[in-house]
Amino acid sequence: MRLLFAGSPDIAVPSLVRLSFEHEIVGVLTNPEAPCGRGQACAETPVAQAAAAVLGPKVPVLTPERLGAEARAAVAPLGAEILVSFAYGRIFGPRFLELFPRGGVNVHPSLLPRYRGPAPIQSAILARDSETGITVQRLALEMDSGDILGVERLPLSGLETAEDLSEVAALLGADLLSRVLGQIEEGKELARPQEGEASYCSILKKEDGLIDWGSGVLDIDAKVRAFSPWPGAFTYLRGQRLAVLESFPYPHVTYAAGPGSLDFEEALPGTVLGLDKSRGIMVQTKDGLVALRRLQLQHKKALPYREFANGIRELAGTLLGYPGPAREETDRP
Repeated sequence: MRLLFAGSPDIAVPSLVRLSFEHEIVGVLTNPEAPCGRGQACAETPVAQAAAAVLGPKVPVLTPERLGAEARAAVAPLGAEILVSFAYGRIFGPRFLELFPRGGVNVHPSLLPRYRGPAPIQSAILARDSETGITVQRLALEMDSGDILGVERLPLSGLETAEDLSEVAALLGADLLSRVLGQIEEGKELARPQEGEASYCSILKKEDGLIDWGSGVLDIDAKVRAFSPWPGAFTYLRGQRLAVLESFPYPHVTYAAGPGSLDFEEALPGTVLGLDKSRGIMVQTKDGLVALRRLQLQHKKALPYREFANGIRELAGTLLGYPGPAREETDRP
């Protein structure tokens, strides 16, 4: 089939590459260049970069700011039969969808109707779900509401980060999309309406990564994993932003205090109890301890917990979590 591929981030790249061998991609629709990295230099999306490498200069890469008349005028002459979307990030209007005789399909990394919206992978980790999956659905005017054409289920261990899960979802999505498009080409696709109550997720913001140490230890660990690598979980250490890059939860576990350590029974949530050389930097939460295993202080490089602890004086007893002047670390209820 002749198809227009719409996508932007890394998760969509395996699907673009896979379909380039199985169908005729007549154009690629992706987001415009945007500032990226520490230097904030403008960069093409991963899909745009992959399209240039895999499809070559003869296949146009379109980067409209909006899907209005100008975008439709650029897409119409391409003669695409079907629109294939994976994490493009914009809603397709009725006049845009009318350009495609076979309609459109969308890949969504959740078990729809659960987690409609832009952050389904992070939402599944945050909710500590036991499984998630990939859904290929017909494109509809309402976000992620189209009939389901194929589903691949994926069990979760409770150890995944968003980065890990995105890599798996990218490959599973490419396989499922390939099968569904083959069925559509043969006229053998089976569509069914979404069943059950829909849930929704919203765009993640940097400030969403702030850790509430008064939360449950499993929720804190889930946030660290869900927000890795972006927007990143963080707290504050003596007024400086501290990124928590890796953690491990110890629910309902007490800490055997050693020399220089604090008694857990006296500790407020967010208090550093001490360094456990085999586990990490142990921090009190509402219902257990979390071991911080890799950290990055503001304007510093990321470090494993032992090296980090070696560079911080009198770490035990420090109260994490306050962006302004540090609270008195001797405060006790």
